[in-house]
Parts: sequence; C-alpha cells; structure tokens
Amino acid sequence: MVVAVAAALVVSLVACGSGDDGPPDGQTPVNQAADAPPRLPVPQGDGSRTPDDFNGDGHRDLVLNDLVKNQAHADDAGVGIVYGGPDGLAPGAWQLLSPARQAARTDGQAPAVFDAEASCDLDGDGFTDLVLSTDPPYDGQGRPPVPVQVLFGSPQGLTGKAVKLVVPDAARAGNDWPDQPVCGDFDGDGAQDLVLHASEEQLTYLRGPFTRKGAPRAAGAPVPAPGNVPTGPAVDVDRDGYDDLVIRAAAGEGDAYLVLGGPDGPTGAEIALPSGTDVALGRFGRGAALDAAIGAESGTALRYDFPDPTRATLAIPGPQLDAGDFDGDGLSDLVVGGAEPRIFPGGTAGLSPEPAATVSPTADGTSRVLAVGDFDGDERADLVVRTYRGETWDSVAVHPGVETGSAGTGLVGSAAAVTFSTAEFLGG
Repeated sequence: MVVAVAAALVVSLVACGSGDDGPPDGQTPVNQAADAPPRLPVPQGDGSRTPDDFNGDGHRDLVLNDLVKNQAHADDAGVGIVYGGPDGLAPGAWQLLSPARQAARTDGQAPAVFDAEASCDLDGDGFTDLVLSTDPPYDGQGRPPVPVQVLFGSPQGLTGKAVKLVVPDAARAGNDWPDQPVCGDFDGDGAQDLVLHASEEQLTYLRGPFTRKGAPRAAGAPVPAPGNVPTGPAVDVDRDGYDDLVIRAAAGEGDAYLVLGGPDGPTGAEIALPSGTDVALGRFGRGAALDAAIGAESGTALRYDFPDPTRATLAIPGPQLDAGDFDGDGLSDLVVGGAEPRIFPGGTAGLSPEPAATVSPTADGTSRVLAVGDFDGDERADLVVRTYRGETWDSVAVHPGVETGSAGTGLVGSAAAVTFSTAEFLGG
C-alpha cells in the first residue's frame, strides 16, 4: 500500500500577491456571488476504512479550518466539511461545524475557538472522527482544563455534539495545556491512539479505542521524548507494524526527531532529523522503507530508507512540504508549497531535483496547499490549493493526479477539476 502523507490540517501560510484589500480587481466578492453550487444532501454511508471519511460512504472528505467572512475581522464561522462522492469532492454537500452548535460547553459557555487538529476513527466504528482544539475558560491557576474535543463521525457525517477528550491526571505533566493531538496506531493493536503535548520533554500517550465519552482504553505516565511538539500525520516508517511519530523540539524552525512506535507505544528509538521548519514522510524511491524530507530556508534535506537512512539534499527551500503519489506509480512525490506549489517526482534513484509540475493559483492572492489525498478514488493523490485575498474572498481548487506513464512529466492536471469558495458556508 502506498503511503500518501498530507499535512491536511496543519499548514503554513506563504504570501504572494496583495494583502487585505478584498477580491481581485473587477471581481465581485465571492460572499456576494450568486453562482455557489446548489446545496446537496450529505450522502449516507455504512462505514469504511477510507481516510477522512466522516460519513463512511467510502469517499474522502475535505476539512477547511479557514473560511471567508462577511466582513474583515468578524468572528470565525467554524470548521467547514466538504463531502466527497464517486467523482471527487462535491462542493454542494457540506456541513458547517460551529462552536455554538457542535462544541461541548464549559460552565454553560461555548468556546470561541473551534479548530480542526487531527482526524481518525477513534472508536473503530468505520466513521472518521474529528479532533478539535478549543479555548475553555481558565483563570491561570493550577492545571488548565483539557482544550481538546472529539466530534464523532456517523452515517450523516459530523452532525452531533462534541465531547471533551478525557486525559487522566496521571498522563499529564506540569501545568501546560494538553494539546497538539496526533493520531496513530502506535502500539500496533489495530486501534487508533492519540499523542498530545505534555510539558518539557514529555508527551501524553492515550491508547485507543476511545469511548463515545472521549475516554481512552488506557493511559500511563507521561512519555519521555526528545521534544514536546508532536507533529502529524504519523505513519509506520520502518514497516514493523507500529506507527512512528515526528517530534519537534519547538514550534517553528528547529530540531526534529523520529520516535519509533512499539508494543508500548511511541517509547522506542529516537532518530535525529536535520533542523528545519517542516517534515514530509513518504516512499520517495531508494529503499523498501519510508523516507523523510526536511524543509528549511537553506534547502531540503532528504533521509532515505529508515531506520538507518542515507543522506541527500535538494537545493530548494521547503518551508511547507507534503507528499503523495500523484501518478500512481507506487512512489511518493514531494510537494513544496509556495506562491506556485511545485511537485518533485519520486523515482528509483530518489526524488528528482527538477519539478515535474508547477501549479499556478486560480487568481491573484495568497496561496497555500490545503491537502494532499485521493479525493476522486482513482488511486492517485490530488492537490488542494486555497488562494485568498483578505478575509472576505477565496477560491479552493482541486488539481487531480495524472497517470503520466513516465516519471518527470505532468503529475497533476494544470486545470482544476473542482473549484469553489468557502463563502458557501456563510449561510450555514
């Protein structure tokens, strides 16, 4: 099985074009346009193993943390979900998750912050669940409350009320907020676990499956680690049956490590990675195991074939990296985000030093890669890019993966297969 790693929920902003001055010249603000797709019902499924499939119909769905607003500096509307279908994402089939409707309350108060952090099937029922961060009230005294909540998937999608994640006191350390959740099967038992930030160089490890009240099957003492910033998504890098975890020493540019999973979870060997701002994991082509690309302003370091990797570099900066198999050849390709995202193809000798595709935004503005994943079910990854100007105009474009027949050509369609604006959520 080809692993396509996407930083679907944690992304970096890369500036290009103009700033907060509204939509492109001569265009009507999208939130006032009348050409939004007609509203469609959310398809009902009976469960699947497809990633990010909240309604269990076998088609991947898209999570959108950043939505346009009616006016600049207005409150965030919440989290948008666009549901997939046989032909890919269906922009008319959507749900808006707002803290007022979906978040669990604390002392009768709904949180103002409601951001998607991770997604996986925590209770094992075949419907992907969404892990969110909130801002519960806290007076600064003693140990803060748990800000993480879980919204469980269902045949109707994400329609219920979130529950607060249960983090036993014994699994916490210090008075830091237990946040930055990462999903993975770190102990190899087939159930999804969660790893959270604890304090200093420690992590909180919660073993799944989880109950519908947000409680883990088990949780031990905090886990020593080379850092306390867990970074997803987690994958089985060395193919031993246990998911492995990237740990950063601090937010932003800095040291990173690969902590290997095992029967007791992410408590195994640590492999130091070069300092950088982002890490993408995939099978880029030199060995049987997975590889890592570590991006920094000075270039992108490569580590092939864990757990004893060989070293290489790409002479390109990589402040935002993603990986996915866009042409279906069984090897991962590397996406380097920016004003015009570039895709470097994997091959038997590793990543090509030349990009096979450069994706131009659909309009002037600031662009970023939102997600990499197979949204149309053709076993090739697709690239989702959001372009926006200010807070009141945006365009989301899905560029499909392309079967090229030879490495180094194409990889994604130059024209988007699907485009829409997150303005459709304004009426939700």
